[in-house]
Amino acid sequence: MKKKIQALLAVAVVGVLAMGLAGCSSGGNDEGNKGNASGDTANLRFVTGGESGTYYAYGNVLAQYATNGDYGLGVTALSGNGSQANVQALQDDDADVAFCQSDVLAYAYEGTNLFEEDGAYKDFSVVASLYQEQVQIVTCNPDIKSVADLKGKTVSVGAAGSGVYFNAIDVLAAYDMTLEDITPVYQSFGDSADSLKDEKIDTAFIVAGAPTTAITDLSTTKTAYLVSMDQAHVDKLLKASPYYAAATIAADTYGLDADVLTVSVGAVVIANDSVSEEAIYNLTKSLFDGAENNASAHAKYNELDMEEAASVTSVPYHPGAAKYFEEQGITVASK
Repeated sequence: MKKKIQALLAVAVVGVLAMGLAGCSSGGNDEGNKGNASGDTANLRFVTGGESGTYYAYGNVLAQYATNGDYGLGVTALSGNGSQANVQALQDDDADVAFCQSDVLAYAYEGTNLFEEDGAYKDFSVVASLYQEQVQIVTCNPDIKSVADLKGKTVSVGAAGSGVYFNAIDVLAAYDMTLEDITPVYQSFGDSADSLKDEKIDTAFIVAGAPTTAITDLSTTKTAYLVSMDQAHVDKLLKASPYYAAATIAADTYGLDADVLTVSVGAVVIANDSVSEEAIYNLTKSLFDGAENNASAHAKYNELDMEEAASVTSVPYHPGAAKYFEEQGITVASK
């Protein structure tokens, strides 16, 4: 209130500044990046993923659209270090919104797998599930045709703190293999691609929406192949870990000889519970408005589906997101 009085006095004394002050959308927002005050700009930090992954590219498009539109939002997209690190960023108040794999957000909320040592994190909620992330097993060795062929090979199983590690564990387990059957290395998507180029590794697990920058870049200098699973092992994996879904990567995605059968997890936007209902409502609205008005900016807009976006059941939705979905005739569990 004190700030508003000072601003009004400044207008009265220095009339020439009136238009500038009137146009300032963020003045008087005592909540800072939480954006609770109606009419003020909610400044949100959106942690995405590594710069060679889909999270980063798509997250920047989403942030720019939300910021440039009439949503009262200023969204800054930041690079991230994987789903686990993104959840941690919310916990440490280093981010307000984040991308996260659907399996990892369940681990965080339940305190299992990646989060078993630190315990469950409960003060975050779901905004929307945006698209499916395929488990892509990439190699430059044409003799590696099956997951079983990875035995004895040097394999990147994702960066430390990422969900890719557990995806690799699950896929290997479906073939009755463990990390002891391979020589694991822990690298980001970009570093994995570089190691494949330099023949330092044989294969890499990359979990991201296809096409993925790391793989397309690799394909410009080397002949890259994707290792296909078979239906029996996909079925075995889905039975053991039902948060996966069967997925097919079309041959023309990377110029392959045939379609590739694999599994996928959801790419989900989550938010710190402290972010206001108004801000998350507006962010959710901007996601779907962007799919209508900005679809050419990124291919993943074409995969955004209202029912799929509201399909997460392992973690409750943020009240702001729930409000938006309710207006669309969809009820989701919320906090």
